[in-house]
Amino acid sequence: RWWWVRHARVAAADRRLFYGRTDVPCDTSDEATFAALARVLPKRAVLVASPLKRTQETAAAIARAGLDLPPAHIDADLLEQDFGDWTGRPRKEVYASLGPDDPVWSAGAPPPGGEAFSQVCARVSAAIARLSEAHRGRDIVSVSHAGVIRAAIGHALALDPVRALSFAVDHCAVTRLESIAGRGWAIAYINRRLD
Repeated sequence: RWWWVRHARVAAADRRLFYGRTDVPCDTSDEATFAALARVLPKRAVLVASPLKRTQETAAAIARAGLDLPPAHIDADLLEQDFGDWTGRPRKEVYASLGPDDPVWSAGAPPPGGEAFSQVCARVSAAIARLSEAHRGRDIVSVSHAGVIRAAIGHALALDPVRALSFAVDHCAVTRLESIAGRGWAIAYINRRLD
């Protein structure tokens, strides 16, 4: 079973920007949310996170709230999408500059200097297969990013990248995907908020 948790919110000044792979800290002051996560997530699970501190800070806050977690296995394949030249720019400004037929909307074209969402889907699918095999029979908690979790949902549901992009992934929400040997995936829930 994979338990996907999106990291906590970044600092208020950064919320409306494409921060992607920028290593910004997150706000772990909401103790009630982390206590709820500690109650729901499985004990003694394998923990994986991206190299960015916001995922590791979120995992540490869940552990402080009472969940027995091992040190995180840091996996670069779980990094957020590389938004290239959009990094640090306001989302509203970027979206306003794109026409309805811009190839970026197809998920196959990258932002200028960045990574296409279809590439995110490919690397996340490979990571899921690799980590599922390495930890067969174990629960895996992945503290990750919205784009990565959308890619994981797309992998489980065999969706094309455009459809995978349509899922909402809230901060500190949980998505649980269960691999059933030889039969694909079962979706326990997507974007479950615990507040």
